[in-house]
Amino acid sequence: MCALDCADRLVGRSHECDHPDWVRRLPPVTAPRLDPGRPSAAIHGDVRALISQALGVYRVDAARLAALAPDLIVTQVQCEVCAVSLREVEEAVRAALPSRPAIVSMRPDALADVWADMRAIAGALGVPERGVQLVTRLRARMRAIAERTRGLERPRVACLEWVEPLMVAGHWTPELVELAGGTDVLGEAGEHAGPVAFGQLAAADPDVLWVAPCGFDLARTRAELGALERHPEWPRLRAVREGRVFLGDGNALFNRPGPRVAETLECLAEAMHPEAFRFGHEGTGWERWDGASENASGRRAGSRG
Repeated sequence: MCALDCADRLVGRSHECDHPDWVRRLPPVTAPRLDPGRPSAAIHGDVRALISQALGVYRVDAARLAALAPDLIVTQVQCEVCAVSLREVEEAVRAALPSRPAIVSMRPDALADVWADMRAIAGALGVPERGVQLVTRLRARMRAIAERTRGLERPRVACLEWVEPLMVAGHWTPELVELAGGTDVLGEAGEHAGPVAFGQLAAADPDVLWVAPCGFDLARTRAELGALERHPEWPRLRAVREGRVFLGDGNALFNRPGPRVAETLECLAEAMHPEAFRFGHEGTGWERWDGASENASGRRAGSRG
């Protein structure tokens, strides 16, 4: 919405919407049914428990939604663990909004879907030309990076989207890895993130390992790394031995299929090919793991500012 210069039309947001910063002032119309501050293993257990009870992970505040009286609702059907489901939105609309606002539901399984969603939202807002222009700008920016990786070493890469249990990033992430000059050895483009045993990660033994848990920023990711560091095979991984483990800001960049996919690509490129790229995202969008997050015994060791 903001990238399409339609921010002035926003009247509400999901509880996860936090960019640009000012949108936090908008009233949230969704809330989680679990505590997102719990460790990743506990969150996974809570999600499974809710799903087993046929409950969504999030709830819609139908009364607040009705008070805001939107003409358009933007939601998603890609993942019911990541955000409120289309079904819950439709139920809230039927129960509380007799005006029946239009609903645009995104399903970004791959980069092509991300572009299609942007154009769909622009069309629903009555500014289709802005959608075309936005997609054209982003694709050109990303294509320029891909062209500069030609002839560079192409490291074998694994991207983790959850720490405990381990889950491999899928969807658009393998495509970004390819554009950044790498080869994803575990994820599949267009496919949902899937569980992986540590033995599978060790067998793949990637040159580069990215850790960007869904919804976690860099500080939270550092705090969760003990689950990896304590594993006996962790120090034997090639990426660990050679100092090529990178942490990504999943909340802001790596797990969000919006305009900032271009920044995500820049993070991947400058971390894996520092000799060719300098975008200035280190320390904000990504950082190099240096073993100082949490040691193998689980004690806090130190952190970088």
